[in-house]
Amino acid sequence: MVEKHPNGVAFDSSTVFKLPSGAKRSPDLAWAKNEKWNALSAEEKKKFPPLCPDFVVELRSPSDSLMNLQNKMKEYIENGASLGWLIDPLEKKVYVYRPDAEIEVLDNPKQVSGEPLLKGFALNVKKLW
Repeated sequence: MVEKHPNGVAFDSSTVFKLPSGAKRSPDLAWAKNEKWNALSAEEKKKFPPLCPDFVVELRSPSDSLMNLQNKMKEYIENGASLGWLIDPLEKKVYVYRPDAEIEVLDNPKQVSGEPLLKGFALNVKKLW
């Protein structure tokens, strides 16, 4: 599902992106700036959009390996994502990924901010615990 917003386009887990590395990935949630999305042809938008979203979210389920998800998050950042959240409700942690920065680990946060990429957006993660 694709949903347009004033500054970008949001995607759910049914969207598979073809990253610059050639890997095909489907984050649980994703958002891409309008400039990236609008640069694609109509045909490219229909199948596996050849782009890395600017913002990605992975939500760990009981069957997910934390290490595999951490590797996916690093891959998104290496392919052009500006912000990534790995939300781990099992451990009540959020791992925040940004280019050229150490991974920030938030223990049992009430909310997570999307600033500065997503101005005014914060997710209340307490609801996920």
